[in-house]
Amino acid sequence: MVEMKFLTDRMLGRLTRWLRISGYDTVSVSELEFDEEEDEFMLRNLRDRILLTKDRELYRKSVKEGRKAILIRSDSLEGQMRELMERGVKFQIVMDRCSLCNTPLRKPSREEAMEVIEREKLSEDMLEFELWYCEKCRKLYWMGGHWKNMTRFLRKFES
Repeated sequence: MVEMKFLTDRMLGRLTRWLRISGYDTVSVSELEFDEEEDEFMLRNLRDRILLTKDRELYRKSVKEGRKAILIRSDSLEGQMRELMERGVKFQIVMDRCSLCNTPLRKPSREEAMEVIEREKLSEDMLEFELWYCEKCRKLYWMGGHWKNMTRFLRKFES
C-alpha cells in the first residue's frame, strides 16, 4: 500500500497536527514560502500529496485539473477526522513526525535531551521516559500527561 501524504490549506491547522501525530507526512501551505497566489501554488505544486481543503472553489479546480483532493466539510476537528477516517486514514499516536514542523523524529542523544531539559526547565527525571527528538525544532516528545489526553481524545473514534 502506498503511504498517504497530504498538503493542507491554512484552515486545517489542528487536523494537520493530528495527521502528523498519526505518522502521516503532512505539509501545511501556511508553513511554506512561495511567490505565487496561494491557491495556484497548491494546485500546481506538491502533486504527489493529497490536497486537503475547506475551500470549495479550490477543491473544484483541483478535481478539474486532475489533482487528488479531498474537500473537508466539517468545522470541528472531530468531524474532520471522521471524514478522513471514512477514506481510510487511521488516527493513532505514532510519534514519528514532529507535530509542529513535520520533521521525522528520532531518539535523542543524552546531550540533546539534556539541552532541552535545561532550556525548558524540565526535571532530569525526563530521561527515564521514552523520548523522541525533533532536530529542526529542538523539541522533545514523551509519554506524559499530554499523551494521556491525546489517547483519551482518540477513544471517541473507537467503534
